[in-house]
Amino acid sequence: MAKKKEGTFQAKLRKEIEEMFPGALTMKNDSSDIQGIPDLTIIYKDKWAMLEVKESEKASYRPNQKYYIDTLGKNSFVRSIYPENKQEVLRDLQQAFGT
Repeated sequence: MAKKKEGTFQAKLRKEIEEMFPGALTMKNDSSDIQGIPDLTIIYKDKWAMLEVKESEKASYRPNQKYYIDTLGKNSFVRSIYPENKQEVLRDLQQAFGT
């Protein structure tokens, strides 16, 4: 049940990001390729970001997820996003992308 809720949130989020950043490319990453890699990569103009999508603020992290968020976040915008912080994260993403 949790995966379905997260998947629905993720699909709506991708659509919202693509509307917010016209021309942006949002890609769903394959965790079976790199275990723990954040769920989404967003490329917008000359910038990139990654988002780890969670169904809620209380959702647990799988092995390596926090490692990639912390490590990749040193080079670009990488955050966890869930319904409770969505507006804040999208606002911060706008600032990171300079829009």
